[in-house]
Amino acid sequence: MKHPALSKIDGVQLSLRLVRPEDAQYIHGLRTDPTYNGHLSTVTGTVEDQRSWIEAYKTREAAGSEYYFVIERKDGVRCGVVRLYDIAGDQFTWGSWILDHNKPRKAALESAVLSFGFGFDTIGLDIANIDVRKQNTHAEAFYRRLGMTETYRTDEDIFFIYSRAQFAANKLAHMDVLQSGSNND
Repeated sequence: MKHPALSKIDGVQLSLRLVRPEDAQYIHGLRTDPTYNGHLSTVTGTVEDQRSWIEAYKTREAAGSEYYFVIERKDGVRCGVVRLYDIAGDQFTWGSWILDHNKPRKAALESAVLSFGFGFDTIGLDIANIDVRKQNTHAEAFYRRLGMTETYRTDEDIFFIYSRAQFAANKLAHMDVLQSGSNND
């Protein structure tokens, strides 16, 4: 799958842009901060290792097999990351989702709508695969509110699928929430 022309995906309060090597320090900081990494796989390595990983990732991005986004507020302040990976056939895995203390209200919903919209609407995939640690009850509840379907559990994780059809059925309602004064974080 060829990489679509993409510079920025704009939403109501947020934008997604593809990660760059100069984001390495920011991403490494997120992934090693105990405030945000409680439900992530353990990070070893340095900022330079993260930069090298990003440089290698850019090849996967160019091939259309993975997309890693920095989430930014409209004023350009970074407030998180999200990734679409394991892109094959009509499916992708959605994850590496972290929002930091700079996130505005409704950032969870908006970053999800923007990133799933990219996977479903822009690159035309049909199924998103998501897994969440069982202890991450906040994310689990959010995924269920979005309409994801639990497929199975392990001792550590809960696995969900989210279909393009389910996303499309709820997208207008999500946009109404984002454009209104209510908070759905």
